[in-house]
Amino acid sequence: MLTNSELVGDVGKDRSGWYPERLREAREAHGLTLEAAGEQLRDTARRAGLTAPAANFQTLWQHEQGEVYPGPHYRRAYCLLYQAGEPDLGFRKPLPGEEERRQLSDLRDQVDTARAQAVARALKQLLPQPTDERPSDLRERILDAWQQRHTDGEPGKPSLVLVGGFAGSGKSEFARFISQLTGWPLLDKDPITRPLVERLLVELGCDPNDRQSETYRTQVRPLEYQCLMDSILVNVECGISSVATAPFISEMTDPVWMRRLANRCAAYQVEVTPVWLTCDQDSMREYISFRSAARDAWKLSNWAQYLDGLDLDLRPSVPHVVVDNSYGSAIAIADQTRFALGAVRA
Repeated sequence: MLTNSELVGDVGKDRSGWYPERLREAREAHGLTLEAAGEQLRDTARRAGLTAPAANFQTLWQHEQGEVYPGPHYRRAYCLLYQAGEPDLGFRKPLPGEEERRQLSDLRDQVDTARAQAVARALKQLLPQPTDERPSDLRERILDAWQQRHTDGEPGKPSLVLVGGFAGSGKSEFARFISQLTGWPLLDKDPITRPLVERLLVELGCDPNDRQSETYRTQVRPLEYQCLMDSILVNVECGISSVATAPFISEMTDPVWMRRLANRCAAYQVEVTPVWLTCDQDSMREYISFRSAARDAWKLSNWAQYLDGLDLDLRPSVPHVVVDNSYGSAIAIADQTRFALGAVRA
């Protein structure tokens, strides 16, 4: 049987479906010069809360000539600027069924009904049809929460949405999207616990960016997740809906842990919904490289070894929702929806 790393091959070099001339066609269809496109690209990224690319005309020219493949921050900004998906702009081939999900209109000047339809459409694309194996009403709860924020409606039953997945799968971005739609507070493990984790690792004689050693796994990680869960449970006990994100690899796959959490939340009338982000291996590596976090140095330096240690078919042990973020497709929908609804930075 092939290992994960053997399946990857030359990671990041397969650009089948890349048609750089489409990027030039989109720019020209908008009547933009390279310089004007760069200016608008930077402004679009800034307003969407993305990392603003340098977007000088030389770089844009290299993208359009096929000399340089745009990184994730460029691709996300291009999609927002030209209101198109990655396949439309020639970055990759469409995923199965993706052609039917395309392009959200700019609805900022339209009526609230159309805005609600845009949210409903995005949720339909992102969250699969309910079955016996997954919670059935997450779409409705998110849409209800969005509508309540804009109509001052009565709040529904509180929810705890746990967003998990492997590093680079897009879970933090997806959790941020749900939080922006619903107004539910976002609890992200890394910013909550990182300063304490790094200091504790140093005190234990380890590298502050270590996330692979036995010391981290046995002495630090349990405390890291305890801090996160204690923060989550404060909201649960107050009856406040929350979105929490972390890998949750061990936790979501442990039926006893999940049952204990569900029972504790049920005592406060809070419903728990696990959401699992999946992503292709090339995109995972690209996202990890782009965020340039020191804690990821080992993963990137030992990518084949790291990848062979992952079970990419792993799923939570309880009913859950799977969001397919292959090639960043789910996050692209989230970007388009936030931009269409005006959920961007002024």
